[in-house]
Amino acid sequence: MTPILPGNECDLCPRLVEFRHKNRAIFPDFHNAPVDSFGSLNAALLIVGLAPGLKGANRTSRPFTGDYAGDLLYPTISTFGFARGTYGAKPDDGLKLKNCRITNAVRCVPPENKPVGVEMNACRQFLEAEIAAMKNLKLILALGSIAHNSVLRTLGHKQSAYKFGHAAEHVFPDGLLMIDSYHCSRYNTNTGRLTTEMFHTVFEKIRKILD
Repeated sequence: MTPILPGNECDLCPRLVEFRHKNRAIFPDFHNAPVDSFGSLNAALLIVGLAPGLKGANRTSRPFTGDYAGDLLYPTISTFGFARGTYGAKPDDGLKLKNCRITNAVRCVPPENKPVGVEMNACRQFLEAEIAAMKNLKLILALGSIAHNSVLRTLGHKQSAYKFGHAAEHVFPDGLLMIDSYHCSRYNTNTGRLTTEMFHTVFEKIRKILD
């Protein structure tokens, strides 16, 4: 059975391995290893991002923790009842997810936050195993078009059949749902491509579906 998480010394992607080793020398106190998912495998909601941020999850070891994207994501999921506690931008802040799990399509930090196709392909086996292990999974939230496409490939669906669009809803033949959102990155929020209100609209849909 494929493990859900690659080992800390995963060598599937030479470029990411090299980048990891460089970061260990520059930032010896960082996690600098594949980042595990956050939340229970029993959850009904799986949030899929792109990859760990260099000074976010790659530093803290928890998805979306310690960077700007998490400053929007975690308060939002708390607002809509998918977390309890207060987000403190560190893995020991006591925040607990409720019926929600958060992961990334690529588990290691890539240079310039941009994984390439061969790295997405190499890491897909872990997302596939994770989804298969989530027996109560009803809905996947894809943050950004790359995460959207990665989920489609993981599930064996054609991209042409399910077009990415903010707040777009997709129903797969087996009944599993996917909803898209623009990624909650600083770039998207600073440019106005994604506002807090737009992000909340997505979670309003998710809350109604799962209630």
